Amino acid sequence: MREGGKSVVRRLPLTGLRLAPSQVWGSIRLVPVLRDDIPGDLRITRRSYDGDVSVVSLQGGLMEPGLHYTSYVPHGLVVDWDDKGAAVTPETRLRKPDGKEGKSLKHGPFSTRVLHRMVHREDKNRLRLLPMHLTMEGFLALYFGGPQVAWNEYSQEALSQGLNPRSEWASSGWASAAFAEALRIFELHERQVGMLIFQADALLSCAIVSHPEDYRSLHRALLEDFYGDLLVQYGFLGDVPVLGLGVEDARVNSMKDLRAAIERMRADWADFMGFMAEGVIGAEVVTAPVYEAGPFHLQRFITGLSPSEENHMGEAILRGDGTVEYLKTYRLSAAQTRRAYLLKQLAQGGWSLERTAEHLKTTRDELIVRLRNAGFGYLLKEHVLKAAQARLARR
Repeated sequence: MREGGKSVVRRLPLTGLRLAPSQVWGSIRLVPVLRDDIPGDLRITRRSYDGDVSVVSLQGGLMEPGLHYTSYVPHGLVVDWDDKGAAVTPETRLRKPDGKEGKSLKHGPFSTRVLHRMVHREDKNRLRLLPMHLTMEGFLALYFGGPQVAWNEYSQEALSQGLNPRSEWASSGWASAAFAEALRIFELHERQVGMLIFQADALLSCAIVSHPEDYRSLHRALLEDFYGDLLVQYGFLGDVPVLGLGVEDARVNSMKDLRAAIERMRADWADFMGFMAEGVIGAEVVTAPVYEAGPFHLQRFITGLSPSEENHMGEAILRGDGTVEYLKTYRLSAAQTRRAYLLKQLAQGGWSLERTAEHLKTTRDELIVRLRNAGFGYLLKEHVLKAAQARLARR
C-alpha cells in the first residue's frame, strides 16, 4: 500500500455503472445508481461512534505544520478488500477495545477525540477513511501555505502563518426535511449501489459504494454527510417535475420490438440524467492519489474552479481498469469557488498582486478589494487595503 503521489488532470466517468429513473419528493430528486457486475472483492462498511462524541479534531496529511481541521464527524468508513474475491465487513466502531482512539480532549460540553490521519491503514487489507473529510481537508489545504515570497503588500501574519485561520461551512443532510423523507420512502433497487442527489435539479452530491448490501446499510447515513449551502437555499423553491419516458405504441408489433423500445428508453434516460450531472460525470478534474490499496486506488479530486461553472470536489476508489468502486462528492458554493479561484490565481502568479491582476485582466486595486470581499483581507497590510479602496472611490 503506497501513500501520496502527483496530481493529474483526467475525466471522471461512471465506468461500470448505470442510472435508473429518478424519484421525486418536493424539490428533491434522487437518481439511483446501479451496478450490474458485482465482483464483491471490495466492501465498505460504516464505523460509528460510541458515546456522545460530536466534535473531532483532525491533523491531516496535507496540512501545514501546526494547522488542524476541526469538524463534526458522525461516522467513518472501513474499506476491506480480498484478492480471493470475498470480503468480510463486520460491525465496527471507532473506539478501540480500551475505549480510546488517539488523544481525548474537552471543548466545553463536548468530548473531543484527536485522529491523526484522515486515512489510516488498519490492517494489510483494511483502510479507514472519513467520508468527505478527506475531500474537505484537501480543499482547506489548497494553497494553505500562503505567499512564498515576502511581497511588501502582505501582512506579517500572512508571511509567517499563511492562511491561518481558514474555515468553511457546510450543512448536514438533516437540515432538509424533504431529503430525510425522500430517503425514507423511496424504493431501493436490487442492484443499487449509490445515488445522485439533486436539490431543485441542481446536483448536490454523488454517493456510490461497491456492493448493494453495503449501500443498503449506508443509505440512511447519507443524512449524516455534509452538503453545500444549496441544500438549504434551494429547499425554498417549488417542487421539481416528475420526468418520465414512454414507449410509442405504433412502433411495437412484437415482444422483440417492446424489448428494444424499453432498452432505448433506458439508454435515453441514462443519457439525460448523465447530462444533468455533467458537472461531475465525465467532467475534467484534477486528481491527487492518496493510497494504493491492492488493485484499488483511493484519490481525491476537484474540478477546474471556473467561477462561471458549477464546481465539485470529492474522493473516489477506482480499480485499475477505471471502474468506480466508491465515490463521494461535494458541490462548492459560489462563494467557496470564488475564494478557491482567487487563491489558485495568486499561487499561479507567485502571489504577486500585479502579475495576478494582469492575468485576471483587472487592476491591482480591484484585485485587492476582491480579496477583501472574499474574506482574505487579513492577508494584506491594512494601509495597502485602505489605499486601494481610496483610489477606487475617487474614480
